[in-house]
Amino acid sequence: MNYLLRVRLKRSASITSIATLLLPEDPSRRAEASHRLLWSLFAGDPDAPRPFLWREDKDGVFYVLASKLPGDSELFDVEVKDFSPSLAVGDRLQFSLRANATRAYKAPGKSASNIRGKRADVVMAALSPLSQTERSLQREAIIQETGATWLSGQGAKHGFSLPTAPRVDGYNKWKIPRGKMAEIEISTLDFEGVLEVTDVDHFTMAIARGFGHAKAFGCGLMLIRRA
Repeated sequence: MNYLLRVRLKRSASITSIATLLLPEDPSRRAEASHRLLWSLFAGDPDAPRPFLWREDKDGVFYVLASKLPGDSELFDVEVKDFSPSLAVGDRLQFSLRANATRAYKAPGKSASNIRGKRADVVMAALSPLSQTERSLQREAIIQETGATWLSGQGAKHGFSLPTAPRVDGYNKWKIPRGKMAEIEISTLDFEGVLEVTDVDHFTMAIARGFGHAKAFGCGLMLIRRA
């Protein structure tokens, strides 16, 4: 059983007064803070696998797909509903997804059978060979094209197709602070559009696992509804 949660900071005076401390406005610090705050809903074994995917939808409002129910929270108001969509091959669904869209590239000296030496975001990989002028002129088209190609590849592996090109925007790069450890750099793309289910089991499993990388920092959760 999976559960879809709608989570937001409580509107009490005591929580509102520290809201900017709990959720900083700087996007990188906010992703790290949100990651830690949402973990507090599932307090328990710190070594247990992360039981949820999440994303921030609006300012201070989060959607969370979880494999277990959250505990009580002094910080958040939480709405919970069962997530068990009844799907069939051919169903068309509207979707929204924020993803860390990357692909593996062969590292120098690696054999053809071992290409996973380096992972780079698909947009930067396409922009890097271009001059500054070319980047400025082609940036938006490359974001759309490379993002759509990446998502189409996800669909081929995970049980859905794209009958029309999705809207792709919101390309951002964040550096997530980790105290004394090296920063984590991630990039995100926002996708919206319509998909068609081609394999129900593969698609529902992929929804639960999430798409792409950086799931701990608000990527990978696909929100769906009937088209």
